[in-house]
Amino acid sequence: KCLNFRGYQQQDAHEFMRYLLDRLHTELLTLLPYPNSDSPFIGPKGKSTIVTAIFGGLLQNEVTCLVCGVESKKHDPFLDLSLDIPQQFCTRGVKAKDGEQLRCTLSDCLQSFTELEELEESELYMCSTCKKKQRSTKKFWIRRLPNVLCLHIKRFRWQSFFRVKLETFVEFPLEGLNMHKYILDNLHETRGSGSGSNEYDLAAVVVHHGSGCVFLNILMNVL
Repeated sequence: KCLNFRGYQQQDAHEFMRYLLDRLHTELLTLLPYPNSDSPFIGPKGKSTIVTAIFGGLLQNEVTCLVCGVESKKHDPFLDLSLDIPQQFCTRGVKAKDGEQLRCTLSDCLQSFTELEELEESELYMCSTCKKKQRSTKKFWIRRLPNVLCLHIKRFRWQSFFRVKLETFVEFPLEGLNMHKYILDNLHETRGSGSGSNEYDLAAVVVHHGSGCVFLNILMNVL
């Protein structure tokens, strides 16, 4: 039982979905034996269930020291990806050079998620070569795509000391979302190697209606 979802307090649909998936995964690990070598489950023994087989993907986090150039890589499993709305779409009434209203798409959010960024002063990287904290850059790649890709659109942004709701409309395709440019190439376990499709069709949308804007979880099913 989850105490966080008791009572009448407003809760986020994304938080509930993550709790449900995490709890299912944890319970299955304790109830079911590890599958045989022919199983489609993803991951090492003792860490895989049908939940990770369906929703499980793998991120590669690359941090590069700007002083000595040493690169650090870390692999992080995920069940969903939380995407920020790019800054240029967060202000109401912003228009392009031709006078048209700027339109935010799901591809814009994915591009922002995977683009190279320099870490802020408060997030300086502890370089193993320089032996001290240094300025650095960070970049995410998708190392392995899941069978069902769950994307969460973040609808809050901090401005000064206040958390502001974003009501930016985000367009997303009903079919044919191509993830090729967001994944690493030439890896055996990556769909980009030819072992599977990089395109997804829309399977479901989880909508949380609150006071003000609407929150979305987009579930894309692999073709």
